[in-house]
Amino acid sequence: MKEQAEVRELKENRYMLIDDEPCRIVSITTSKPGKHGEAKARIEAIGVFDGQKRSVVFPVKHKIEVPLVEKKSAQVISIQGDNAQLMDAQTFEVFELPIPQESKDKMEQGKEIIYLESMGKRKLMV
Repeated sequence: MKEQAEVRELKENRYMLIDDEPCRIVSITTSKPGKHGEAKARIEAIGVFDGQKRSVVFPVKHKIEVPLVEKKSAQVISIQGDNAQLMDAQTFEVFELPIPQESKDKMEQGKEIIYLESMGKRKLMV
């Protein structure tokens, strides 16, 4: 799911789509309008799911797509190697996600964790 917003409405730590990838905005710098042009905004962002740094330049009045990124909770059912089997706390849907390297020691069976979901992708936030 996504919606449209003008570039001037964006703020740091919010989300936007760059190359169909949800990204968290790290910084926004705006230039002054020129003699024959309009103000431009340079946006630095980091991909939510791939961690890749991206930067774009748009006119301030340009409309862009903003993804709906939801924070959800799930219970760890089991841990199988590098993956965790999870059950969503509200829909009771069971699914598997890879465990980030830095949080392998924190994962325990039966523990409740937070994950992000956007545009059909999911990521653990441990």
